[in-house]
Amino acid sequence: MASVGDIRTGLATRLGTISGLRTSALMPDNPNPPIAIVIPDNISFDDTFHRGMDTFTFRIFLIVGRADERTAQNSIDGYCATSGASSVKAAVEGDKTLGGKAYDCRVTTMSNYGSSVIGETTYLSCEFIVVVYA
Repeated sequence: MASVGDIRTGLATRLGTISGLRTSALMPDNPNPPIAIVIPDNISFDDTFHRGMDTFTFRIFLIVGRADERTAQNSIDGYCATSGASSVKAAVEGDKTLGGKAYDCRVTTMSNYGSSVIGETTYLSCEFIVVVYA
């Protein structure tokens, strides 16, 4: 059975295949965009008999700088695409076993596209939901 930490690291590793995107398997105090932060959301235990599989849900909090609105939106739009070099979905699903830590994973949702204030700085951000079967 994979641990939360193993899966979180596997997701950050997959996101690291996107050129120019920083990744963090841990919650940074001061994020340096563009960055994708992997956050455990919930776990459904015992989805198969005798502890055969659990279902993990993770959020990927993606943050880009907002110095220029148009540039920020074009940047985040690339991460939200279903395919392409910057696609979060394509990067994560490029190895659905996350380096052998899972049976399967899927990026299922993108939401909360908009401004986020962290400290005293306003960024553009969105969240992806990833379901991992391990």
